[in-house]
Amino acid sequence: MEVFDARICALGEGVLWHPLRDELFWFDITGRRLLSHHPASGHTRAVPLTDMCSAAAWIDRDRLLIASETGLWTYDLGTGDFGHLADLEADNPATRSNDGRADPWGGFWIGTMGKNAEPHAGAIYRHHGGQLRTIADGISIPNAICFDAARGCGYFADTDARLLFRVALDEAGWPTEAPEVFVDFSHAGLSPDGAVTDAGGTLWVALWGEGAVIEVAPDGSFGARHEMDAPHSTCPAFGGPEFTTLYCTTATQGLGAKALAEAPHSGALFAEPGAGQGKAEPAFILDMGDA
Repeated sequence: MEVFDARICALGEGVLWHPLRDELFWFDITGRRLLSHHPASGHTRAVPLTDMCSAAAWIDRDRLLIASETGLWTYDLGTGDFGHLADLEADNPATRSNDGRADPWGGFWIGTMGKNAEPHAGAIYRHHGGQLRTIADGISIPNAICFDAARGCGYFADTDARLLFRVALDEAGWPTEAPEVFVDFSHAGLSPDGAVTDAGGTLWVALWGEGAVIEVAPDGSFGARHEMDAPHSTCPAFGGPEFTTLYCTTATQGLGAKALAEAPHSGALFAEPGAGQGKAEPAFILDMGDA
């Protein structure tokens, strides 16, 4: 993978290809910025944020759903206006949002964690139909939220525990049973971060500390690795006109001077054209009462 956007993020996360705008969006969580890059025109933006924000979904051409340390918000790309949708642990200043993704039913899954990665301080929630409900709790670092192509299950990881979980979902996208361990990355000494599924149901999982995205088949077996010159790879996404380009955010967080000198592109956004066959991310559907 090569550098696509050289702007350095302290903690890059939440990369999203907007299928109606052909534009990439991502966050520098601790740097409190929303970044974007339109490949066809080269146009970029960097929006300063008052809160730490970490993940997004598209609502329509001009609005995003954005997860922050205190809530879920609509964001108008034209006016820059935020609209409050739901509180997200707003009464707990020790936590913030982390990984999140829209689901195939028009809902949105979002994880929370301690701002200092305190053990078991986080949870995973789903917002759908005007409700915000807990999917899992006692999570230390929630990541890898994604969904299989057949809509039969969802995935999420606890990076600290090095575990990737799978949870069966009903026809409305709600869990039908407790999550189960799908892949134990500790056996390989790896830490799963963000993830996305491709058109065939393979998971593409970023590996914190490895500078790579690894393919994980629906049976849990490891496939090819896609390397980048930045050890802290955080969140992958597919984009481009045919959804064949793999993008991945990275971070400088926790890297000392020596590590940064050896990997000076840490924190940049990387890309690999022709990496695989992705698919468009689903839209988040606003409940009539929210709109």
